[in-house]
Amino acid sequence: MKVLVLSSLAFSLLNFRGALLAELRKQGHEVLAVAPDYDRAVEAGLKAMGIELRVVPMHRTGTNPFKDLQTLFAYWRLMRKERPDVIVAYTQKPIIYGGIAARLYGKAPFHALMSGLGHLFSEDAQDRVVVRGIFSRLYRAALKKAVTLFVFNRDDRPDMIAAGIIDERHRVLQVPGSGVDTQHYVEAPLRDGAPVFLMMGRLMRDKGVYDYLEAARIVQRQYGDVRFQLLGRPEESNRTGISEAEVHRLSSEYPVEFLAETRDVRPYLAQCSVFVLPSFYREGLPRTILEAMSSGRAVITTDMPGCRDPIEHEGNGLLVPAKSPQDLAKAMIRLVEDPEMLRKMSRRSREIAEQTYDVKIVNHMLLDAMDLIAHDGPMQRAQSQTIPYAA
Repeated sequence: MKVLVLSSLAFSLLNFRGALLAELRKQGHEVLAVAPDYDRAVEAGLKAMGIELRVVPMHRTGTNPFKDLQTLFAYWRLMRKERPDVIVAYTQKPIIYGGIAARLYGKAPFHALMSGLGHLFSEDAQDRVVVRGIFSRLYRAALKKAVTLFVFNRDDRPDMIAAGIIDERHRVLQVPGSGVDTQHYVEAPLRDGAPVFLMMGRLMRDKGVYDYLEAARIVQRQYGDVRFQLLGRPEESNRTGISEAEVHRLSSEYPVEFLAETRDVRPYLAQCSVFVLPSFYREGLPRTILEAMSSGRAVITTDMPGCRDPIEHEGNGLLVPAKSPQDLAKAMIRLVEDPEMLRKMSRRSREIAEQTYDVKIVNHMLLDAMDLIAHDGPMQRAQSQTIPYAA
């Protein structure tokens, strides 16, 4: 079969979906990967896997209807030209405009990988009710004929039903996020000495950046030798983004080391003691948490949709209320003061990553649900029927 995979960023095709694309090729399918930007390194990486890259322009963060219509019709033209047998899309705009284009094309099943509802559907976006309503209608149009809708956490399905995006008849399957390559993100031994806390992600207010900074200040007053790091890129164009100029100001005011964005976060995970994500963004299931768990790191995160799903409270991490630097600081201090708990949590994180979130397990679930496994033996079939769904 010819499988068309729609993305919103070329880099994500290898970094987030490379293992899935490789498995599709392994199953004997022809794969075309689509992104709105051209990346020479990505093109080379895909070519080595026997996959071609196609570029369809897209205004990733804007809401200009004319530019979005251009993306919609570009998708439709591409489908008519390439005549795919299966269409798979992930992230908001590829799902919306790829789903509508797939309906217009009408000759291939459409599958959507919902990695989270995003900022518009968070509590902090109450002032954008009109925009949310528009996107809900667009989602509804895109997903009306979707064969499968994959969600990453137990909250998304009921919330999408409540928003009128889908109804009870839609086939919705919960999978363990995008998975993590546990052979790439290997378990790293904890270093001796004072703990190092690490936060990674886009620099946005609703990712909890300011909460992390305030919590670091609180902890540093009591434990001056504890270190805090923040790795991510400034978000100049995002509504809740933090600019580069603001990063310079914050780095001088808080006891946090700002690290430049990198394509390989493994060295930083290996050097840290605890991973922190105080997000109140409407996450799907943060990949950074899975990478930290696979690296054998305890996780402190918020008791929010997506963030809480891979966490056993006091098992492999601690859950804290959102928007509470004080509670976040208390959780940090708890692990500073109890090294044995930290070691146990670290070991448990790796166990959970291997048992539940390994990318091989996740990709088998996805391909089986989309009927893209070429040779499926009895043992594989029995495993694939355990695709979880939380009502």
